[in-house]
Amino acid sequence: MRFVIEAEQRLRRQAIADSLRFRAPDGAPPNVEVLDSTVTDGHVRKRIRFEVSDGDIVPAFLFEPTTPEPGPGVVVFHQHASQWHLGKSEVAGLKGSPWQAFGPELARRGIVVLAPDSIAFEDRRHNITGTDPDENDWLQHYNEMAYRLLHGDTLMHKVLSDAADAMSVLIELDRVISSQVGVLGHSYGGNTVLFHAAVDSRARFAVASGAACSFRTRITERTGIEMSEVIPGFLTQFDIEDLVRAMAPNPVLLISGKDDKYSRDTPAVMRKAVDTYRAHRAEAALKGFHYAGGHELDESRFNAIVEWTVSTATAR
Repeated sequence: MRFVIEAEQRLRRQAIADSLRFRAPDGAPPNVEVLDSTVTDGHVRKRIRFEVSDGDIVPAFLFEPTTPEPGPGVVVFHQHASQWHLGKSEVAGLKGSPWQAFGPELARRGIVVLAPDSIAFEDRRHNITGTDPDENDWLQHYNEMAYRLLHGDTLMHKVLSDAADAMSVLIELDRVISSQVGVLGHSYGGNTVLFHAAVDSRARFAVASGAACSFRTRITERTGIEMSEVIPGFLTQFDIEDLVRAMAPNPVLLISGKDDKYSRDTPAVMRKAVDTYRAHRAEAALKGFHYAGGHELDESRFNAIVEWTVSTATAR
């Protein structure tokens, strides 16, 4: 019976991957260039860049514990918040909300963190780089979606390809135990986590905050769809609960808010996905914290994410 369940899960993952045109990297990992390194507050922060499969250069921050032993690692995907000028720098705690600064906090707790800029954010904007906003930021992001749709491609395909290359960078680091790596993100970053962890088997755990709202609910409630999630035909086959099902039996934490239009039906998504976890005898691996309040992270949610990530990553 176990072999049947595992075979069904492989087929589920493959069907989702095929719908997204996703293929896991099978070549050499991207070359990494270290631009500078700073020792600060119990961790080392490195500014790096690496070339992804289509030739784009991805700027990122890498956070390493000061202890020399290899340990877990996590790719942290930044939020959106209509602040295209903030990407990796918010995860670094250099700009923006302090409750997005997962890089330093997790590194201090013994986890290597890679925080890349997503396409059209911070140093991956065509019109400007750095952390100052520009009046054309929204248009640049829209164009990244529109130009790909005209070629029969999607922005999600690009986002996932970049995410997979970031995972390749992480697991090749001497400081990282490849069997103890995962993905984490809030809002836009949480969207990336949901899709990435569903199709990339190298992600052994996942944290998605403010993101696990079904497409059905968003359409019913007239909620906006983020540009990378505009995937022609996806809803004819799948919805968000199918992404969560595809992660089983790996540990998953879903953070949601009762007044958050981007995540308030997360408990319903989990109820639809739990049967797959139950079939894998891993029901306890699917965890959800449903908070009072809206979309933004606060101290309690930040701390809950950090504690779960540390305990889960170090337990595997």
